[in-house]
Amino acid sequence: MTAGIVSLVTVVAFEALAVATAMPVVADELGAVRSYALAFSLFLTTSLLGTVLAGGWSDRQGPRAPLLAGLALFCGGLVVSALAPTFPVLLLGRLVSGAGGGFLVVALYVVVAQAYPEVSRPRVFGWISAAWVLPSVVGPPVAGWLATGWTWRAVFWLGPVMALPAVVVLWPRLRLLGAGAGAAADARARGRAVLGTGLAAGALALQWGAQHPAPTSGRALAAVAGGALLVAVTLPRLLPPGTLRVARGLPSVVVARGLLTASFFAAETFVPLMLVRERGLSPAVAGLSLTGGAVGWFLGAWLQGRPGLPVGRPVLLSAGGGLVAAAVGLLALTVLPGVPPGLVLPLWTLAGVGMGAAMSSTSVLVLGLSSPGEEGRNSAALQLSDALGSVLGIGAAGAVFAALHTADGADGPVFATIWGGLALIGSLTVVVGVRARWSPPRARPGRAAAPPEDHRPRVGSA
Repeated sequence: MTAGIVSLVTVVAFEALAVATAMPVVADELGAVRSYALAFSLFLTTSLLGTVLAGGWSDRQGPRAPLLAGLALFCGGLVVSALAPTFPVLLLGRLVSGAGGGFLVVALYVVVAQAYPEVSRPRVFGWISAAWVLPSVVGPPVAGWLATGWTWRAVFWLGPVMALPAVVVLWPRLRLLGAGAGAAADARARGRAVLGTGLAAGALALQWGAQHPAPTSGRALAAVAGGALLVAVTLPRLLPPGTLRVARGLPSVVVARGLLTASFFAAETFVPLMLVRERGLSPAVAGLSLTGGAVGWFLGAWLQGRPGLPVGRPVLLSAGGGLVAAAVGLLALTVLPGVPPGLVLPLWTLAGVGMGAAMSSTSVLVLGLSSPGEEGRNSAALQLSDALGSVLGIGAAGAVFAALHTADGADGPVFATIWGGLALIGSLTVVVGVRARWSPPRARPGRAAAPPEDHRPRVGSA
């Protein structure tokens, strides 16, 4: 089971890092540098919908079907992107792949919840993070060579070719898992599907309006207003109660996850672009900066998975967020001509250590705070916050870049402004992480309060 999970995550990781490395070349060839960030934010927008649909589907029927559907969508979108004659068609492929990615991540979380006892889950999440190490070393140079020496389209073809062996390894083991709660969850799943569709549509409208060529036009402003309204109406009903007021326990874990991804992934999106266009590095060399982040992520995940940790998960979460915020803020220095571009690699390795410790801790906390039968829904809420944080972070950063973008070698202040703002967002995790400590609610009449954290109901092993 572990080998299958790691194989599948390796495929997703390789494609993510390879696409990020090649995207500066793609955007330049298709004449879409100004809209560069949309290739990432739109992927994450449809992953919002995928996570919502996969959560209810997994609780109702188990993780097998959502996982297979997610893999089909993920690979299908890569094929569309590989064949794209224009940037809008490539964005369509990214939309399809994003939906598949949302299905995959939630389904894998439910697999972990069903197949492993709680004591083993930190190590499993450590292995999942380790699955990013080899792709982080191989992906950027391979993608850079393909994009500059042959064609960037080959980068998108690699994912479908690599996915088949992973399915062969994992699929027989999935047949041993539970089948879910059945029809009892149908009504709830349908309601969440409608809400998820509204949330994804709102996020899409927000991005379109914010990055419109004429952002102050009536159509752009209407899109931003309508999108914001849709997000405000649908989001609270898809997250655990108390999330928007950052209540203690599960709600704070979900909020912290969104802050982490908004800061880290939005910052990372612009690292290769800055190194290629401002510092004159090749795409292959610029992509190696992402290697440091992945290696650091593995190190942080490995450290948090060691038995006998002297600190609790909330402390790890806050400390990891602090590391991310510091590294993102210091990235602003790398746009200066007197600062060697090689500084990006150790900085992004430091950010990866923080993300590995903090993100794995949020995963462990959510499964520990979930009662049996709610793993899919709560994992979906966590991934929803994950994706929404990335969407809003990348979307906001992309809007700033689109508004201030000038010419090659003149965007240094724009990148510094973006990274400074994202560092402030990441620093909020330090405060929110402390509230991840579980606090027993006051018992209602006729209803007992939930038990303390160490004695809460746990999901069993398969």
